[in-house]
Amino acid sequence: MEWEAWRVPLTFTNGTDVYKELGETYIKHKVGFFILAPSGAGKTHFIKNQKESHWIDGDEIWMAAKAHPDGQWWLEDISVIDEIDQRSDVITVEAKKLGFWIMGASNYWLKPDAVVIPDWESHKNFISKRENNAYDGGATSEDLERVEKSRNWMSRWKKEGVQIFQSIEDAVNYLVEKHNKL
Repeated sequence: MEWEAWRVPLTFTNGTDVYKELGETYIKHKVGFFILAPSGAGKTHFIKNQKESHWIDGDEIWMAAKAHPDGQWWLEDISVIDEIDQRSDVITVEAKKLGFWIMGASNYWLKPDAVVIPDWESHKNFISKRENNAYDGGATSEDLERVEKSRNWMSRWKKEGVQIFQSIEDAVNYLVEKHNKL
């Protein structure tokens, strides 16, 4: 019987090597942060263009820790997506404890430190521009219904007191300022 990538049975293991390797590339801080943002909001663009390696793309850390399986699992049934997002939350908690700053779209129960939801017209334009210029994965214009559902799901955090921003830059500036006051 061949296992589908998301059905591989998991175990908890010592993640020291994974986090040590990330620490060789990314800066660790006094306090870890997690910014939640939907596909196409500008996470990867921001991370690739940061002057210093403060922020990690959540996909990188979740893949390294094997919380995210190979393949397009986000197109699967919601029960599969929920399970994988819960795995991602566990890894995000561990990374935050070590002082890493993470941006990503995977989240189930972990309260993020900030949420980014661009205005809808800008968000659609970001997705279209990426799709037509330098596509590097993520949502396309064919996925707008799924993106809209994701935005609605993420906006629930406002009721829990999480600040929602319209841009990655605004969320980053807010958290950097918060970090500098510690």
